[in-house]
Amino acid sequence: MPQKRDTYTVEVAGLKRDLPLFEVAPGLRIAVLNILGDTELTESCARTLASKLKDVDYDLFVTPEAKSIPLAHALSLVTGKAYVVLRKAYKPYMGEALHTQTLSITTGKTQDLYLDEKDRGLITDRKVVLLDDVISTGSTLKGMRDLVELAGAKVVAEVAIFTEGDPAEWKGIIALGNLPLFKDE
Repeated sequence: MPQKRDTYTVEVAGLKRDLPLFEVAPGLRIAVLNILGDTELTESCARTLASKLKDVDYDLFVTPEAKSIPLAHALSLVTGKAYVVLRKAYKPYMGEALHTQTLSITTGKTQDLYLDEKDRGLITDRKVVLLDDVISTGSTLKGMRDLVELAGAKVVAEVAIFTEGDPAEWKGIIALGNLPLFKDE
Protein backbone atom coordinates (compact mmCIF):
# COMPACT_ATOMS: atom_id res chain seq x y z
CA MET A 1 0.00 0.00 0.00
CA PRO A 2 1.39 3.44 -0.95
CA GLN A 3 2.48 5.69 1.88
CA LYS A 4 0.16 8.46 3.05
CA ARG A 5 1.45 11.72 1.61
CA ASP A 6 0.89 15.31 2.57
CA THR A 7 -1.17 17.14 -0.03
CA TYR A 8 -1.74 20.66 -1.23
CA THR A 9 -5.31 21.56 -2.17
CA VAL A 10 -5.85 23.64 -5.30
CA GLU A 11 -8.89 25.03 -7.01
CA VAL A 12 -8.45 25.35 -10.75
CA ALA A 13 -10.96 25.81 -13.56
CA GLY A 14 -13.78 25.47 -11.03
CA LEU A 15 -12.57 22.13 -9.61
CA LYS A 16 -10.74 21.17 -6.43
CA ARG A 17 -7.90 18.67 -6.35
CA ASP A 18 -5.53 17.48 -3.61
CA LEU A 19 -2.05 17.34 -5.12
CA PRO A 20 0.45 15.00 -3.46
CA LEU A 21 3.73 16.51 -2.28
CA PHE A 22 6.94 14.84 -3.47
CA GLU A 23 10.51 15.61 -2.53
CA VAL A 24 12.51 16.54 -5.65
CA ALA A 25 15.67 17.71 -3.88
CA PRO A 26 16.82 17.59 -0.26
CA GLY A 27 14.48 19.85 1.70
CA LEU A 28 12.36 20.75 -1.33
CA ARG A 29 8.94 19.34 -2.14
CA ILE A 30 6.57 20.18 -4.97
CA ALA A 31 2.86 19.62 -5.42
CA VAL A 32 2.52 17.21 -8.34
CA LEU A 33 -0.25 17.74 -10.88
CA ASN A 34 -0.94 14.65 -12.95
CA ILE A 35 -3.85 15.16 -15.34
CA LEU A 36 -3.46 11.74 -16.96
CA GLY A 37 -6.81 9.98 -16.53
CA ASP A 38 -8.50 13.02 -14.98
CA THR A 39 -10.82 13.82 -17.88
CA GLU A 40 -12.98 16.20 -15.88
CA LEU A 41 -10.04 18.37 -14.86
CA THR A 42 -8.37 18.20 -18.27
CA GLU A 43 -11.50 19.29 -20.13
CA SER A 44 -12.32 22.03 -17.62
CA CYS A 45 -8.78 23.42 -17.83
CA ALA A 46 -8.91 23.25 -21.64
CA ARG A 47 -12.12 25.28 -21.77
CA THR A 48 -10.73 27.87 -19.35
CA LEU A 49 -7.39 28.15 -21.18
CA ALA A 50 -9.20 28.44 -24.51
CA SER A 51 -11.12 31.44 -23.18
CA LYS A 52 -7.83 33.05 -22.09
CA LEU A 53 -6.49 32.56 -25.64
CA LYS A 54 -9.48 34.09 -27.41
CA ASP A 55 -7.58 37.27 -28.33
CA VAL A 56 -4.36 35.50 -29.39
CA ASP A 57 -3.77 34.93 -33.10
CA TYR A 58 -2.28 31.42 -33.41
CA ASP A 59 -2.35 28.38 -35.66
CA LEU A 60 -1.57 25.41 -33.41
CA PHE A 61 -0.36 24.13 -30.06
CA VAL A 62 3.03 22.52 -29.36
CA THR A 63 3.42 20.40 -26.23
CA PRO A 64 6.06 18.04 -24.81
CA GLU A 65 5.46 14.33 -24.36
CA ALA A 66 3.64 13.05 -22.16
CA LYS A 67 1.53 14.43 -19.28
CA SER A 68 0.29 17.46 -21.20
CA ILE A 69 -0.85 15.51 -24.28
CA PRO A 70 -4.44 15.09 -23.00
CA LEU A 71 -4.59 18.84 -22.40
CA ALA A 72 -3.36 19.55 -25.94
CA HIS A 73 -5.96 17.15 -27.31
CA ALA A 74 -8.76 18.74 -25.27
CA LEU A 75 -7.67 22.25 -26.30
CA SER A 76 -7.61 21.10 -29.92
CA LEU A 77 -11.19 19.92 -29.63
CA VAL A 78 -12.36 23.14 -27.95
CA THR A 79 -10.51 25.54 -30.28
CA GLY A 80 -10.42 23.61 -33.55
CA LYS A 81 -6.63 24.14 -33.67
CA ALA A 82 -4.17 21.31 -34.32
CA TYR A 83 -1.42 20.25 -31.95
CA VAL A 84 2.08 18.82 -32.27
CA VAL A 85 3.83 16.69 -29.65
CA LEU A 86 7.56 17.04 -29.09
CA ARG A 87 8.88 13.55 -28.41
CA LYS A 88 11.38 12.55 -25.72
CA ALA A 89 13.03 9.73 -27.66
CA TYR A 90 14.05 9.46 -31.30
CA LYS A 91 12.54 6.69 -33.45
CA PRO A 92 13.67 5.95 -37.03
CA TYR A 93 10.22 6.78 -38.43
CA MET A 94 10.69 10.38 -37.23
CA GLY A 95 13.03 11.05 -40.16
CA GLU A 96 15.09 14.24 -40.11
CA ALA A 97 14.02 15.38 -36.67
CA LEU A 98 15.21 18.50 -34.91
CA HIS A 99 16.60 17.96 -31.41
CA THR A 100 17.34 19.85 -28.21
CA GLN A 101 18.02 18.98 -24.56
CA THR A 102 16.63 20.39 -21.33
CA LEU A 103 17.02 19.63 -17.62
CA SER A 104 13.86 18.25 -16.03
CA ILE A 105 13.10 19.23 -12.42
CA THR A 106 10.88 16.19 -11.94
CA THR A 107 13.56 13.69 -12.98
CA GLY A 108 16.68 15.74 -12.21
CA LYS A 109 18.16 14.49 -15.50
CA THR A 110 18.75 15.77 -18.99
CA GLN A 111 15.66 15.41 -21.15
CA ASP A 112 15.71 15.19 -24.95
CA LEU A 113 13.05 16.84 -27.10
CA TYR A 114 12.56 15.95 -30.77
CA LEU A 115 10.40 17.55 -33.44
CA ASP A 116 9.85 14.87 -36.05
CA GLU A 117 10.04 15.47 -39.79
CA LYS A 118 6.26 15.24 -40.35
CA ASP A 119 5.42 17.69 -37.56
CA ARG A 120 8.27 19.97 -38.59
CA GLY A 121 6.41 20.53 -41.84
CA LEU A 122 3.24 21.39 -39.91
CA ILE A 123 4.77 24.20 -37.87
CA THR A 124 7.13 25.94 -40.33
CA ASP A 125 5.99 29.54 -40.86
CA ARG A 126 3.16 29.10 -38.34
CA LYS A 127 2.21 30.93 -35.13
CA VAL A 128 2.34 28.51 -32.22
CA VAL A 129 1.26 28.38 -28.60
CA LEU A 130 3.63 26.45 -26.35
CA LEU A 131 1.63 24.36 -23.89
CA ASP A 132 2.61 22.43 -20.76
CA ASP A 133 0.77 21.21 -17.69
CA VAL A 134 3.14 22.83 -15.17
CA ILE A 135 6.01 25.22 -15.81
CA SER A 136 8.55 24.74 -13.00
CA THR A 137 11.95 26.06 -14.03
CA GLY A 138 11.24 27.06 -17.62
CA SER A 139 13.82 24.59 -18.94
CA THR A 140 11.33 22.51 -20.94
CA LEU A 141 9.69 25.70 -22.17
CA LYS A 142 13.05 27.01 -23.39
CA GLY A 143 13.77 23.72 -25.18
CA MET A 144 10.35 23.83 -26.83
CA ARG A 145 10.87 27.44 -27.89
CA ASP A 146 14.32 26.66 -29.31
CA LEU A 147 12.96 23.75 -31.37
CA VAL A 148 9.97 25.52 -32.87
CA GLU A 149 12.02 28.61 -33.70
CA LEU A 150 14.66 26.39 -35.33
CA ALA A 151 11.83 24.94 -37.42
CA GLY A 152 10.80 28.41 -38.54
CA ALA A 153 7.73 28.89 -36.35
CA LYS A 154 6.89 31.93 -34.25
CA VAL A 155 5.93 31.52 -30.58
CA VAL A 156 2.99 33.84 -29.86
CA ALA A 157 2.00 32.58 -26.39
CA GLU A 158 3.11 30.24 -23.62
CA VAL A 159 0.37 28.48 -21.66
CA ALA A 160 0.13 26.14 -18.66
CA ILE A 161 -2.35 24.98 -16.08
CA PHE A 162 0.10 26.05 -13.35
CA THR A 163 3.37 27.85 -12.98
CA GLU A 164 5.48 26.93 -9.99
CA GLY A 165 7.58 28.95 -7.56
CA ASP A 166 7.79 32.73 -7.60
CA PRO A 167 4.81 34.07 -9.60
CA ALA A 168 6.86 37.15 -10.58
CA GLU A 169 9.08 34.91 -12.73
CA TRP A 170 6.12 33.87 -14.90
CA LYS A 171 4.49 37.19 -15.82
CA GLY A 172 4.44 36.38 -19.56
CA ILE A 173 2.83 32.95 -19.09
CA ILE A 174 -0.91 32.44 -19.49
CA ALA A 175 -1.72 30.15 -16.56
CA LEU A 176 -4.68 29.19 -14.42
CA GLY A 177 -2.73 29.32 -11.17
CA ASN A 178 0.61 29.14 -9.39
CA LEU A 179 1.93 26.37 -7.14
CA PRO A 180 4.24 27.26 -4.26
CA LEU A 181 7.48 25.42 -3.52
CA PHE A 182 7.54 23.65 -0.16
CA LYS A 183 10.89 24.14 1.58
CA ASP A 184 11.82 22.50 4.87
CA GLU A 185 12.75 25.00 7.54
